[in-house]
Amino acid sequence: MKKSRKHHISYYLTGILLVSFPLFTQSCIHAQQSSTENHQHHVEVPRQMIFCNDTIDLTRYDRRERMDREILAFTYMHSSSIQMLKKANRYFPVVEPILKANHIPDDFKYLMVIESSLNPLARSGVGAAGLWQFMPATGREYGLEVGTQVDERYHIEKATQAACRYLKKAYDRFGSWVNVAASYNAGQGRISKETIAQYEEDALNLQLVEETSRYVYRILAAKMMFANPQAFGFYLESSDLYPPIPYKKVVVKDSIEDLAQFAKEKGINYALLRNLNPWIRTRSLAVIRGKEYVIYIPDEKGMYYNPKVTWAHDERWVTDRKRNSLRQ
Repeated sequence: MKKSRKHHISYYLTGILLVSFPLFTQSCIHAQQSSTENHQHHVEVPRQMIFCNDTIDLTRYDRRERMDREILAFTYMHSSSIQMLKKANRYFPVVEPILKANHIPDDFKYLMVIESSLNPLARSGVGAAGLWQFMPATGREYGLEVGTQVDERYHIEKATQAACRYLKKAYDRFGSWVNVAASYNAGQGRISKETIAQYEEDALNLQLVEETSRYVYRILAAKMMFANPQAFGFYLESSDLYPPIPYKKVVVKDSIEDLAQFAKEKGINYALLRNLNPWIRTRSLAVIRGKEYVIYIPDEKGMYYNPKVTWAHDERWVTDRKRNSLRQ
């Protein structure tokens, strides 16, 4: 009996191996192909990069190695990098005109990318929130309402305006956009203190904590990826991108006790209302006398995915450039 059972087990295991071996072999082949493809998409560190019209030399060993680290991170953190590209199609069209109107270099949209990975609901462990990751006190300092019912750090347009105010003030202090970028992470006081203590004017030459030391290079790596995703191995079509959601504006001058009911009256649900208005933080909205809020209500037809009308905001992001060139 034991012998017979042992033979049955042996035949059973042999069968598993016979079935599994081709699958294992095939997976190895795919892994080799994937490895080859990744090798083909290895992105070299450039000798220099332009940031806010300033040329940054990347040939010194420490700068080159820091840049290499961030390029590798964007290359091999596939899901994060691809989602950034998809989301940029929705948020860059909103942010870019605000930066331009405030005379802030366009490159600072990549600072927003690394701050929040383009997640408008992003919240850090220390309490920074929104696309621009404002702390509560800093948000209030630069004109945002930060409370339990309303938190404008999550308001894309208003938070971008606040970021512009911060960046302008920092530039008036440093006169260098690189130092401004570094100060967004470390704080203006820290960068000022260290430039004096270390007899340096360029933040890239400072000895700083690792997070700040990486910060500007992460911005540069993001700029590289958005300029040429295919070099990083990311091949997207326009239909892969997230389209802007058309909406109508509703001006609210009186308090709303039940936002779920309000949403139903507007032909949507509470979840969609919160999705398009992430600055609303509770189920009610108190409006004090003389104040008003603008709530976005998504267009009924525009809420539904239609690949035929999903266009790439930047044609460099996609491979179907011929169809995008027909955009009116």
